Amino acid sequence: MTKTAVSSTAVGSKSEQAYAAVKARIVEGTYTPGYRLVLAKIAEDLGVSVVPVREAIRRLEAEGLVTFERNVGATVSGIDPTEYLYTMQTLSIIEGAATALSAPLIDSVAIARARAVNAEMRDCLEHFDPVRFTALNQDFHSVLFEHCPNPHILDLVHRGWNRLASIRASTFRFVPGRAQESVKEHEALLQLIESNADADTIEQAARRHRSATLDAYLAQSNAGSLSAH
Repeated sequence: MTKTAVSSTAVGSKSEQAYAAVKARIVEGTYTPGYRLVLAKIAEDLGVSVVPVREAIRRLEAEGLVTFERNVGATVSGIDPTEYLYTMQTLSIIEGAATALSAPLIDSVAIARARAVNAEMRDCLEHFDPVRFTALNQDFHSVLFEHCPNPHILDLVHRGWNRLASIRASTFRFVPGRAQESVKEHEALLQLIESNADADTIEQAARRHRSATLDAYLAQSNAGSLSAH
């Protein structure tokens, strides 16, 4: 693995940088479910001591991305289909609520930003890159739910996204046909917000959008084309 130097003069602590680097490798699929995280090796790769890596691993464990097993150590957590189902069902509810609560606070600048991200997602369909598409997808939805004035709901949304982090990068790889529909639904959501649709209409549209991805994923899994996590 190519070493990634962590500059001591860079903004943020070495622990924060180690956390960001390891999390990115999990999300991008470099560290796959079950991968053993050897602290000394990671520290060497990042050019830091073991201490900040250990702190980073503890944070990732708290987020559910890393699991500690006796006689094994730290490994990348997997998400089984049932866990994925429950997490996506929960997200469809809380993210729908967060989007509806955010809607009155989303101005034209934010709408333009979200539409620009969605345009990038549309361009991404031509030479489909599921990792990039999924990253853009999160950027798009962040614009819609980050204005949520209820911090407790927002915290639950963030927890849900973190729980899915280890398979987010691969979701659209398994259901690439879903990506095109997702882009269309994004535009429909933006139009609802722009037209000052009522909260219930926006919430239900956001929930259907999330549920449709879950349905496509599970249908592919049930067809036997998806490996269990």
